[in-house]
Amino acid sequence: MSGGVELEQRARTALADAWEAEGLLRESHGGTSADLRDIRLMASGLPHAQWNSAQVTGPHPDIPGARAFYGERRLPWGIRLPVGMACTHGRFVVRLRLMALRAPRLQPVQAFAGLDAARAGQDELESVVAVDAAAFGVDPEVDRLWVEPHLGAAEVETAIAAIDGQAVATAYTVRTDARAGPALYVGGVAVAAQARRRGVAAAMTSWLLRRGLAGGAELAHLHADSEASRGVFRRLGFEEAGELDVYEIEDRAYAEP
Repeated sequence: MSGGVELEQRARTALADAWEAEGLLRESHGGTSADLRDIRLMASGLPHAQWNSAQVTGPHPDIPGARAFYGERRLPWGIRLPVGMACTHGRFVVRLRLMALRAPRLQPVQAFAGLDAARAGQDELESVVAVDAAAFGVDPEVDRLWVEPHLGAAEVETAIAAIDGQAVATAYTVRTDARAGPALYVGGVAVAAQARRRGVAAAMTSWLLRRGLAGGAELAHLHADSEASRGVFRRLGFEEAGELDVYEIEDRAYAEP
């Protein structure tokens, strides 16, 4: 069930806010953000398209300006745009199913006995990377470049969950207070294969949400890749909040001035 046009618009805006925060978080590594006509841009400084992200916000996006932005930095990039809008220089990657939660509607889930969640710091970097990389099937060396700036950042909280002292899950939230108002993005929900189907994802996400919403966030938002994961988040009170298509821009397109 959709949460309505207002919730969809706010969730989309909050997603762009979160990506902007990710870019600014990485300024020391070449990260930045920019706002052009009907499109918001973020660069992480990393040479991977999934971490350099533009989001279309209106009907006439300045695509040449976006291409110049990423071209000057020699960065591959991707773009999120409304379903049905044409992307002539890109390769379709995925359709994001957005979900959002208004703070009063949170339905918290308690962790089962033996599952412990805590905030991860720099000392837990390798444990977070090991769980995250395995769950998403990515190179740990590449994953580390994205994960490390989160740990210790004031606006990011990374959770690590353990069973009997062994790390089995991780996720993070990014707090923003920009165009969408006080909001909390939930990302990187990763559970080790041996710990799945036990309620770990719901309990760990609930732990992060309670803390983030208690800190003043009015809206939590995320995108879920499967019906199974959407079921987990519905259990917590999330509603469907629209869709965005993601394209990876071809090299010749982003490299052109």
